[in-house]
Amino acid sequence: MISENQIKELNEAYKSAKPSEIIQKALELSEQAVVTTNFRPYEAAILHAVNAVKPEIPVVWCDTGYNTPQTYRHAEKVIKDLSLNIFLYVPKQTSAHRDVVMGIPSIDAPEHALFTEQVKLEPFRRAMEEHKPKVWFTNLRQGQTAFRDSIGIFSLSKDGVLKVSPFYYWSDADLDTYLEDHNLPNEFKYFDPTKALENRECGLHA
Repeated sequence: MISENQIKELNEAYKSAKPSEIIQKALELSEQAVVTTNFRPYEAAILHAVNAVKPEIPVVWCDTGYNTPQTYRHAEKVIKDLSLNIFLYVPKQTSAHRDVVMGIPSIDAPEHALFTEQVKLEPFRRAMEEHKPKVWFTNLRQGQTAFRDSIGIFSLSKDGVLKVSPFYYWSDADLDTYLEDHNLPNEFKYFDPTKALENRECGLHA
């Protein structure tokens, strides 16, 4: 298990590194890695960057079942264009069934925690239990939430997995350039049913 001191050293050493260098370093620490995605805006960047260094890396997509038609079309295009090795995880109950018995609860409703557990946390835990990664690539960036501002490029998940955010210090404008340079699509019509606000933490990371 990597120590907090090692995490601190990695963050200092790789603060100005390119995403490809960060990804390479993480894979030197362990080849047992996954990249997670929900195909929200700018996800094509992380998928392209990680796949370029390690083709065939397992790509874990936890689909809440509430994505927009635009997100599903975008996901299909990115999966096909990058030949991603996709592993799809969905809730155990369909959204149609849940719509009848619960709907989408508001953030302050007592059912909200159960809703988040069903559509996001349980599928994610199932994915991690099946893949047992030592390294988890994700597209967290500084400025997204207060929690994300505190973690750096390298951090430890609550389960002790090394979490790596190669684009941590990148702005939207930087990522726009990356997508353009690599001819990658983007899609902004995205919906997360567990978050009322964009700057709210979703539960997977905090």
